[in-house]
Amino acid sequence: MSLVELHQSIASLLASRGEWRQAYEHLRHALDLATAERPPQVPEQFRQEVARLRREHAEAREQSIRDALTASYNRRYLDQRLLEVDHPRGEFAVALVDLDLFKRVNDTFGHLIGDRVLQQVVELLQVGLPEGGFCARYGGEEFVLMLPGLEGAAAWAVAEAARARVEQFPWSTIVRGLHVTVSIGVAHESGTSDVTSPEQQLRLADGLLYTAKQSGRNSVAYRVGGQVRLSGAAGQRSRRV
Repeated sequence: MSLVELHQSIASLLASRGEWRQAYEHLRHALDLATAERPPQVPEQFRQEVARLRREHAEAREQSIRDALTASYNRRYLDQRLLEVDHPRGEFAVALVDLDLFKRVNDTFGHLIGDRVLQQVVELLQVGLPEGGFCARYGGEEFVLMLPGLEGAAAWAVAEAARARVEQFPWSTIVRGLHVTVSIGVAHESGTSDVTSPEQQLRLADGLLYTAKQSGRNSVAYRVGGQVRLSGAAGQRSRRV
């Protein structure tokens, strides 16, 4: 990389941090060098300074899109990705996950245990996500799983596997008497109709999550051909009836 390009790179990094005056100075140096007959060689110290600025920029960027408690992506990142995807091509699913009776966990065991539960749940939710998928904290004890590139059955299977991992985790190793489950609503879009953007899918997933809750919790609700179906605890109950 030439000295001109290094000055331009530093200017871009400084501008992204709002340090406009310093960015302008580097752009001015870049212009001067670009018009010089013999641009000087890049000093090693200058290269190291650029590398340091890039690391700091990357770290600051990562911190700005991560939830401080769970290290999952935060609502800001989720909103950005929803705008980027907007009208997905091909298969796409959004799952809204909510911890069942989480207030009872906090009231019974305290908020420190509640925080550990949230952290552990995120670890469990992030297992087995498809390429390009991610988990984001939606707010409080709600999380969103973005599941691109999956057919409906595969998306529902990912959600059901996540629900089962949470139910089967040995929560008593954290504190005796602790048991945690989640309810999930999954909205799937095939990309072959005019129906939804991911943001609209999120609203549909919220309605399905409500169905899972009303059906007894610890369940996954999804729609097949216009009919709502349930897996997990509620699905087992309905099959026994």
